[in-house]
Amino acid sequence: MRAGAAPRPPFPARLPSPPRGAAPPRAAPAPPSAAPETSADAGASFVRPHLRALAPYTPIEPFEVLSARLGRDPSSIIKLDANENPYGPPPEVAAALGGLKFPHVYPDPETRALRAALAPSLGVPIEQVLVGCGADELIDLLMRVVLDPGDAVVDAPPTFTMYAFDAAVNGADVVTVPRVNGFELDVAGIEEAVKKHNAKIVFVTSPNNPDGSLTPDAHLLALLQLPCLVVLDEAYIEFAGVESRASWVNQYPNLCVLRTFSKSAALAGLRVGYGAFPAGLASYLWRAKQPYNVSVAAETAALAALANPAYLATVRDALVAERGRLMDALTAVEWLTPFPSSANFVLARVGGGRDAGAVRDALATRHGIMVRHYAKAELAGFIRVSVGRPEHTDALAAALATL
Repeated sequence: MRAGAAPRPPFPARLPSPPRGAAPPRAAPAPPSAAPETSADAGASFVRPHLRALAPYTPIEPFEVLSARLGRDPSSIIKLDANENPYGPPPEVAAALGGLKFPHVYPDPETRALRAALAPSLGVPIEQVLVGCGADELIDLLMRVVLDPGDAVVDAPPTFTMYAFDAAVNGADVVTVPRVNGFELDVAGIEEAVKKHNAKIVFVTSPNNPDGSLTPDAHLLALLQLPCLVVLDEAYIEFAGVESRASWVNQYPNLCVLRTFSKSAALAGLRVGYGAFPAGLASYLWRAKQPYNVSVAAETAALAALANPAYLATVRDALVAERGRLMDALTAVEWLTPFPSSANFVLARVGGGRDAGAVRDALATRHGIMVRHYAKAELAGFIRVSVGRPEHTDALAAALATL
């Protein structure tokens, strides 16, 4: 019942009869018949034109669907295809979620508690910290605030494909500047593209997904001299052994830095991303943000994870150490060429006349081991393997030996 509303009278057990002599009530008019659908595309005329040709984003299959497709028990599948943290979050997370007191109440629209916990480590005022339903939401929010239809966004493939996808959703033009010399940013090419196309945003990922390479300070500083917004995605920074550039937003008004709880804190299923933004832009992001975009459960879990930094450090160190073992295991396979990585995954080129997609399929169907393969041309001959537990690396090495 709404506050201030008068209580409803009890519903009568029997409706009163109409007075004698009153005309019988009119029958309700029949609803208009709906126009018959003429094709599977009926209703598409309402869709914005630029979205009609948009190819849907292809995410990783849900675990339940994956296990059913492979005909395997979920516990027997080794999932190394989505850069998830196999150790899970700190035990405080499950305890905090089990003790939620007010799940029926809307969450804090400003995620004040979580932002207060994050701001000191980011080195920025709390007003310049935003939290989203994953960093993906913040990527889309930035585009909705900054871009007009037809504006240009510079993408440096191969990299995280959500940048190009969200740009297309927002009606922007994607200008691609492919990476060079083993996944290095083509800084000169990006500078030329920004000037030629009057680009509004350049996306930089460090460590880059899918190869795990870092963007040097010199490259980032050169891009920050351009008349555009530079969005630095640090989703995997915890595994890199380098400092975050989040505090740089205090000095560079055209820099945004994105982070996530999905990888190091193992909260991928709860969707918590965050970012540091320049003050002038942050105020407009606050205006455009959905008010209840981060659930009570997500904020509670993130705060609980932050409460146990020792666990997070132990898991991080274990994954970094296992990354070395994974590199060795992949290097030992004569038809694989792995690339050095600063993230929790390793990209490997498939050679020896083998098809990378077939390798992915064979690992899945014969051994229940999932690795990532991309349909895009620049990555057609590669597989990406997430860092797992030691037993996962051992199982993968044994499976590769059978191929």
